[in-house]
Amino acid sequence: MPSTPAFDKSVSRGLLDVLIRGGLIAVLVIFSYRVFHPFMDLMLWSMILAVTLYPLQRMLRRKWGLKEGWTATIIVIFAIAVIMVPIYLLGVSLAASVEGGLATVRGGNLHVPPPSDSVAGWPLIGKPLHGYWEQAATDLTGLTQKFAPQIKAMSLALLTKVAGVAVGLLLFIVALILAGIFMAYGEGGHRSAVQAASRMFGPSKGEHVSELCTKTIRAVAQGVIGIAFIQMLLIGVGFVAYGVPAAALLALAVLLLGIAQIPATLITIPVIIYVIATDGVSGATIIFSIYIFVAGLADNVLKPLLLGRGVDVPMPVILIGALGGMITSGIIGLFIGPVILAISWELFWEWVKDQPEGVEPKAS
Repeated sequence: MPSTPAFDKSVSRGLLDVLIRGGLIAVLVIFSYRVFHPFMDLMLWSMILAVTLYPLQRMLRRKWGLKEGWTATIIVIFAIAVIMVPIYLLGVSLAASVEGGLATVRGGNLHVPPPSDSVAGWPLIGKPLHGYWEQAATDLTGLTQKFAPQIKAMSLALLTKVAGVAVGLLLFIVALILAGIFMAYGEGGHRSAVQAASRMFGPSKGEHVSELCTKTIRAVAQGVIGIAFIQMLLIGVGFVAYGVPAAALLALAVLLLGIAQIPATLITIPVIIYVIATDGVSGATIIFSIYIFVAGLADNVLKPLLLGRGVDVPMPVILIGALGGMITSGIIGLFIGPVILAISWELFWEWVKDQPEGVEPKAS
């Protein structure tokens, strides 16, 4: 039966309305994303901190009887005070190490010992390395001038990384303040999260999905990032107190290894060997060695207490999230990446396990 002109006109008008509405929505989403994109990492970090610290706020609110806003303010102020002390000590240590190195170079007190003859026998790199090493021992100034462009590029890259870490720490303080604002409206935020999840996944699954995301955020933040941060503070304070060279950089390396689930003993044991080799065996070196060795194993005690909490995210997922986040977003991505990837992992497997009724997956 041929269609009438009125019917065709009605269909065309309806299709045109749908296209116009879809186009307007797409334009709105694109512009909103462009406006929000510079703040996206910071807001994600703030939400992660708020979700992680909210149970502490509820406990203190029940204990003290304060309003949510006052409790959140106290938590944020205390957290900033606790974090700023070790950050200040690590910053002073880094500045002292750089200043000492510059003073040594300017004073002409930097001497490189000559290489052993056995170095030349190393495969592939032996002869070139022996030549450069011998030139450094006899004419360090000439060798430095020869590689001046490369040294300049490496120095600029190192300064850029250090500046990135400093900016990341500053953003962390800002994220803590925003997290306090989010926690002050915690009850309303929870209801909004459940409503959004119900809209996306269905009314019957909204509460469950929201709870799953909350548990995943807290498990990763407390069990991976939190443990790595605590271990960095313990080891970093020991390095600074004893005066280990480049203590700030070594502590940062401990943090990176901890998030990547690599033992901190890769840093602590070489440092212990260096301290004993340079300062000898004494009461101070023994106490330092015991403290640093125990602090390097602290994650073995903290993981059973903090890791897990109802979710089971494989460590390779955490590792990929940490490395990928650091590559894409710097120091902020180092913390956000594992959380986002862990949530995606949990939601994916929740979708896989959600089979229709009466349908069972076939075993191969």
